[in-house]
Amino acid sequence: MRIVVLAGGVGGARFVRGLREAVQRWHPDSSIDVIVNTGDDWWLAGLRITPDLDSMLYTLSGQNDEVRGWGRVGESERVSAELQAYGVTPDWFTLGDLDLGTHIARSAWLRAGLTPSDVVARLQERWDLGGVRLHPSTDQEIDTHVWVASDTGAEEDLHFQEWWTRYRAQVPALRFEQRGVSSASPSPGALAALAAADVVLVAPSNPVVSIGTILGIPGMREAVLAAGSLSATGRAPIVGVSPIIAGAAVRGMADACLTTIGVETDAGAVARHYGPRAGVGSSAGGLLDAWLVDEVDEPLVAGLRADGFAAAAVPLWMRDLDTAAALAEAALATASAASAG
Repeated sequence: MRIVVLAGGVGGARFVRGLREAVQRWHPDSSIDVIVNTGDDWWLAGLRITPDLDSMLYTLSGQNDEVRGWGRVGESERVSAELQAYGVTPDWFTLGDLDLGTHIARSAWLRAGLTPSDVVARLQERWDLGGVRLHPSTDQEIDTHVWVASDTGAEEDLHFQEWWTRYRAQVPALRFEQRGVSSASPSPGALAALAAADVVLVAPSNPVVSIGTILGIPGMREAVLAAGSLSATGRAPIVGVSPIIAGAAVRGMADACLTTIGVETDAGAVARHYGPRAGVGSSAGGLLDAWLVDEVDEPLVAGLRADGFAAAAVPLWMRDLDTAAALAEAALATASAASAG
């Protein structure tokens, strides 16, 4: 079984780690390809920073700081302190010394002419990711900017990292802008993985700035919907996992992003934002065959099924490797049922 995951952020990384465990336990002949959001990326101090790809790399290689939830374990921050003293980097964005090694290597390779896909492949050569292959969603830069109202009432834009990290998404966003997205295209690895996929999973990542950015790349949504064209089935089922439990975001500030685009912070509302691929509403070009909500949101299932989703309620909290693996296995079982149906 060839599994492709759309993912971003810490929640996406933990879901993929659980999926890898499920594959190792119960589907040892399967493969995992992950298409990772790059809309959070930015240039800082002459270095290209890729937060979601690095979270995935560090989590799967066992290098992630599980206490903080981001960065490398055993970090020091001496270089970052020097950069801040020189005024080169802001005091609200700290780069660990080990993490800087990754950023320097990436930036050197990019300046030498390698593509982001080349760089991601090279970074993976150092770490054992347990057979998981990572792909940037695109090789073009599509940094996300957030438009907010200034103190004078005029609109101004912040880079997503400033809005997210410095202000913790507490400044109401007027809209999001992925600069350069109109001229971007899916990365070659992403397209190849989707074409050969037997299953596509949408991780419990931010629906707006992670999954939404991936799907906003011209040609990506069509490639996801056509996933499996080169597989034995000819059509890969697409199963999403809710990042919302009991009306609250599992991690991060997804609620602030959903509010900006007019979507309620509710597991059912997020499913309808993606849209059903078949059944009621299919003419609107929906994405999902099936949608998983947490057991506490089980009352939403009947309505979601009526709207065309093969919905189910399962435990979504990834408290440890066992619960994360169980969630991933439930997603694969749901995909199998959707394909058979």
